[in-house]
Order: sequence, then C-alpha cells, then structure tokens
Amino acid sequence: MPVLGLGTWRMGESARRSAGELDALKYGLDLGYPMIDTAEMYGEGGAEEIVGDALAGRGARPFIVSKVYPHNASRAGTIAACERSLKRMRLERIDLYLLHWRGGARLEETFEAFHRLKDAGKIGDFGVSNFDLDDMEDAAEVDKGLNATNQVLYCLSRRGPEFDLLPWMRMRAIPLMAYSPLDQGGLLRKAALKNLADEAGCTPAQLALAWLLAQPGVVTIPKSASRERLKENFAALEVKLTPQILAELDRAFPPPRTKQPLEML
Repeated sequence: MPVLGLGTWRMGESARRSAGELDALKYGLDLGYPMIDTAEMYGEGGAEEIVGDALAGRGARPFIVSKVYPHNASRAGTIAACERSLKRMRLERIDLYLLHWRGGARLEETFEAFHRLKDAGKIGDFGVSNFDLDDMEDAAEVDKGLNATNQVLYCLSRRGPEFDLLPWMRMRAIPLMAYSPLDQGGLLRKAALKNLADEAGCTPAQLALAWLLAQPGVVTIPKSASRERLKENFAALEVKLTPQILAELDRAFPPPRTKQPLEML
C-alpha cells in the first residue's frame, strides 16, 4: 500500500462542484499520486462515480481503497455493496476494502463476506476504519489475518491514537491510514506550525504531512479539489525532518499522556 493518497470525502455531493472535483483527481493522478481513497458513503456513491471518471482511459491505475457502510455490512449486504462500488468505479477489483465503522452487523459476517470477495478476486485485501483498540482486539479475535489497515482520524493536533492504538497496530505490522491529516484545515491556522514550517523550509501543510509520513507504519490521504494544494501536498514526500524539528513539533503538539477516546469526523 502506498504511503500517500488522494482523499475524496465530500466529493460527489454537488453537481455544481463535480467538474472541479474530477479535474482535481485527474491532476493528482498526473502528478503521480499512487492511491485514491473513497467510500460508498461519500456523496452516496457520487465520489466513486467521479473516481471512475478520473480512471477512465488510463493505462496504469492507482491503488484503490473503498469502504462499505456499517448498515450494509451483513454477509450478503457487503458483497452487494462491493459490487455496486465496482460498477460505479468501472473496476474489476478494489485493492483494499474497509468496513467504514463498526455498526450493528456482526464482524464474523462482514469478514466472511470480505474473504469471499477476496477469493473471487473482487478485492485485493480488506481492513477496517474508525476502530479503537477494543474494536481492533475484537477484530483480531474474529480474523487473525486482518492486517491490511485501520483508517482513523490522526494528525498533529489529534494524536490520541499514539497512546495505545498505534503501538498495538505497530506490534502487528498493521498500517494506520490517517484521514483528515490537516484537521480540516485547522492545523494550517496554528502559529506554531507556521513558525516551524518556516524553519524547516516548507509550507505548514507540507510539514504536517511530512510529520505523519515520518511516523513508522503510517500512511495518509489528504483531500483537496485545488490543483495548487494537490501539488503542495505531493511535495511533502520530499520534506526531510530533522530530530530538532520533530522535537519542537512534540513540544508544540504534545503526544497524549492518557487514553483518549478515538475521534471521528
């Protein structure tokens, strides 16, 4: 799985914005973003349709991540939802298919459906999203082969997963996929981040993304419909952080000292 991808949350919700969203995805792929993250929830399938449009006519395609709604995550419902997502994106396979968050469906049923989809070649692998440590422990009891990813809210200003969830995942070689890595833009308004970005010779967004990319076992999926921001975010791959900058980031955005409930947006 690549370490940096394109997020699509809130895409596909407005016909007025769809042309700009499609342009952004195409531009991101032209830049070389190796992964797109989407979900049947985003725009009630609208984001997946835009992803399909962005992929049309391309020879090599990026790594594709999508997600099933919890209310669709029964044994039969998961398979049907995956088929709908494949149809919207005009794909034969989703590389990584996630349970979007834990709902009423039994994990045993969802994971059985995931295995059936994998055996049929409809998905490459499966994982979860918005699972806290207790949820991950339950999932591990149900399926010890679950090691693809857990996608959660994680960024400099929301470091709760570092206390227990991220160490547990690292011990099992399960990558954490960080969504909202710029905290919905809130991080970019932090004076401390701007000052440290100036010191590091990059933009605040690049510093926030580079910090995530420097964390072992962490990948991230920033979303933008702006060509300028997409180019800026992609350049975070080239930012090298010194031990001094990392230490100063810890002082400005301290890691958690106690257990914090997993946050969701």
